[in-house]
Amino acid sequence: MDELLLSESEYRLMDVIWKNAPVESGKLVKLCEAELSWKKSTTYTMLRRVMAKGMVRNDDSLVSVLIPRDRVQRFESERIVSKSFGGSLPSFLTAFLGDRTLTDSEADELIGLIDKYRNEN
Repeated sequence: MDELLLSESEYRLMDVIWKNAPVESGKLVKLCEAELSWKKSTTYTMLRRVMAKGMVRNDDSLVSVLIPRDRVQRFESERIVSKSFGGSLPSFLTAFLGDRTLTDSEADELIGLIDKYRNEN
């Protein structure tokens, strides 16, 4: 699953692609110039890299998404929790929250998520 591990630049390009796909490669160059201040050569270099990872395809100058954003985010989240917190979601949440307090609505939403994903064995 290393193909889902993106560099910062690759993720920035994918963000533009996810928001605009399918997108003509010429338009993608213009979007990256406007949003990322990238030159044409940078956009095409990054595009080749994400194509090599199987993230997108470029057929007849039309760039289409093969791997959706939520799959990449899920992979990255799982990798961070595993690497930095020994796979412990409670440890991750404790570090993430720090000294911050939750609003009642945030707490209710988290409780709802816990209930939704609770393993009832």
